[in-house]
Amino acid sequence: MRSEKFEFQGHDGSTLAGRLDRPVEEPLAVAIFAHCFTCSKDFLASRRIAQRLAGRGVAVLRFDFTGLGHSQGEFANSNFTSNVEDLLSAAKTLEERLAAPSLLVGHSLGGAAVLAAAAKLATVKAVATIGAPADPAHVAHNFGGALSEISERGEAEVNLAGRRFTIKKQFIDDIEATRLDEILPKLNAALLVMHAPRDATVGVENASRLFVGAKHPKSFVGLDEADHLLTRGEDADFAATMIADWSARYLDLPKVSLPEPEEGVRAFERDPTGYLNRVLAARDRLVFADEPKQMGGTDLGFGPFELVAAGLAACTTMTMRMYANRKKWEMDGARVDVTWSQTDRHNTTFRREIVLDPSLSDEQRTRLIEIADKCPVHRMLEGHIAVETVEA
Repeated sequence: MRSEKFEFQGHDGSTLAGRLDRPVEEPLAVAIFAHCFTCSKDFLASRRIAQRLAGRGVAVLRFDFTGLGHSQGEFANSNFTSNVEDLLSAAKTLEERLAAPSLLVGHSLGGAAVLAAAAKLATVKAVATIGAPADPAHVAHNFGGALSEISERGEAEVNLAGRRFTIKKQFIDDIEATRLDEILPKLNAALLVMHAPRDATVGVENASRLFVGAKHPKSFVGLDEADHLLTRGEDADFAATMIADWSARYLDLPKVSLPEPEEGVRAFERDPTGYLNRVLAARDRLVFADEPKQMGGTDLGFGPFELVAAGLAACTTMTMRMYANRKKWEMDGARVDVTWSQTDRHNTTFRREIVLDPSLSDEQRTRLIEIADKCPVHRMLEGHIAVETVEA
C-alpha cells in the first residue's frame, strides 16, 4: 500500500487535509472514508479500514472535515450539511484526479453524512456505516447542559472526548432539520450497517432504524465487544475485514485474486517486463516483492534479501516475546534491526541489532539476547540449507 497527501478545497474554499491510501497496482475502485464527530482521518479504525481496502485493490481517501485535524477552516461555522458538502467536494476532486468513488464508509456522524452524500452521487454502489445515528440530532445529547446555553446565547463551548469545541445554534438547527428516514428509501446503493450492541454513545437501536428504513440489498453486522470508537485493534481489524469482503461483490472486485498455496508461499510475476511479484501465503496473506529502481525494478515491494531479513527480524521479536510472556516479565516492546553484507556470492552475514525495554534488569536483558539466538529462523539460517528445484 502507498499513502500520499491529498489536499482539496472544502465547501467554503478552505484547504482540507487528506490521505489517499492506494494499492500497489492500479486501483480497481475508489472509496471515501468519513470520520466521526470528534475524530480525524488518522484514528485507528479509519487507518485499518483504508489499509484493508487498499489490500483488495481499492484506493481510499480519508480526510479531516472543515476545522478538524489538519484541515483549515472554522469548525464552529460548520455543521452536518457542510460535512456532506465536504464529502461531495472530495468526490468531485477524486473524479478529476483519479476516478469517481463507488464506495462510501462513515463512522458515527460520518456514517450519517455518507448516507446523505450517497443520495447525491450516482457513481456510489455501496455504503457502509459504523455506529451511525439514525437521526443526526441524536448527537445533541452529548452536549448535555450546554444545550440551554446554546439556545439562549447562540453558542457554547462543550467538552467532547476530552477536547473543547464551540457549538453554535446553527449546528443544532441543522442536525434537527436533517431527516435520514426520508433519504434512506431513495438510497440507490447497497448498505452495510455495523454497530456495537453495547455502544454507549450511539445506541444500537439506531442501527435497527437504519436497517429497516433502507431498501435491499442491505446487511447488518454486530461488533459484539467493541466500543463506539473501535479503540481495540481487533475490533478495528474485524470491521475492516467485513467491509472489504462485503463491498467486493458490489464493486466487482475479484473474490480471490490469486490461488493460494496449500503450504509454503507462492510467487506470481505481476509484469513479465519487470520484477514486481505478488507473494501469497496460505490464509490469503499477500505481500509484494520487487527490485529497486537502480536494478530495473519499480521499488513497489520488499526486495528478496529484505524478505529474508524481515523473517529473521520478526521471528526474533516473536521468540523474545514468547519467552517474556512465559516468564511474566513486563516488557513494553522490542525492536530488531537486521542488515546484511556479502563477501562473495556464497557467503552472507546478517547483523542483528536488538533494542530492549530499558526498564528490564540486566539479567533479563542478557537472557533475552540468549533467547534471540534460539529463534527458529536464526537456527535455520545457521544450519544446513538445501534447495531442491522441480518443475510442477
